[in-house]
Amino acid sequence: MDTDLLRAFVTVAECEGFSAAGKVLHRTQSAVSLQIKRLEDQMGESLFERTSRSVVLTPPGGRLLPYARHILKLQDEARRVMGVDRQGELIRLGTSEEQASTYLPELLPRFAARFPEVRLEVSCSISGSLVHDFQEGLLDVALVVRHGPTQTGRLLGREPMVWVVAEDRAIDDWEILPLALNPEGCTFRAHAFAALGPTEQRWDVRYSSQSPTGINLPVQAGLAATVKTPRSVPEGCRIVGEEEGLPPLGHVEIEMHRTPGHSSDAFVAFCDELEHIVTATDSLESLEYVTAEG
Repeated sequence: MDTDLLRAFVTVAECEGFSAAGKVLHRTQSAVSLQIKRLEDQMGESLFERTSRSVVLTPPGGRLLPYARHILKLQDEARRVMGVDRQGELIRLGTSEEQASTYLPELLPRFAARFPEVRLEVSCSISGSLVHDFQEGLLDVALVVRHGPTQTGRLLGREPMVWVVAEDRAIDDWEILPLALNPEGCTFRAHAFAALGPTEQRWDVRYSSQSPTGINLPVQAGLAATVKTPRSVPEGCRIVGEEEGLPPLGHVEIEMHRTPGHSSDAFVAFCDELEHIVTATDSLESLEYVTAEG
């Protein structure tokens, strides 16, 4: 049984579509469709039910899926044991700089002790760009702030957003509230605008940067306020209290995207360990809490 066909099958099943699977597999939609047709011919069964809006597994497809995953996992293990991939497996992670600085110091030593041969490539950007790169097949796993529903993102929990200023600054110090925010496309910027819009508070974006350093420096110097999650409050800064008059900001949802069909022990362990560290963060509200409330 051709494992390339099985990998295409698993990817289509998990992406719920041929177009999304093609991006992950670096193939055209028609090429993926042809692979599925070849596998269906070999199995003598239709594996997917295709509609105008979705692709869902047929009963035979549902029976094949766990076996296909197991075969692919055995193949990955065999390649590793036989030293086929002598350079070591590469895992491409996409996340924000602040999430990287929060979670990777704990994750990397623990993971390297178990899988010293695995190489890690970390890309840091805003969430919208990372989701795009993941969907284009440029990343294997992405830890991001959810901007909207996708076929591949799995919700891990949510975090509150807070206003942040320097420790020696008060909101009343400013007649016009100066802000330091990420560029357009950042959900923190959008929440700040949405919260301030209905109020009488006058405000102005004085500093803009895609890098946390470019945001943190003017805030730490007492020149601006910004929006963070509690885990990301920079040194020398504080969370603005509710009594200081700024409007509440709500929450952001944290999600993880994992490449379908990627089933090596190292990749599964990396994703599971990252998820465990993220969900153990004090400021992250669990899925059970989010589901019960909303």
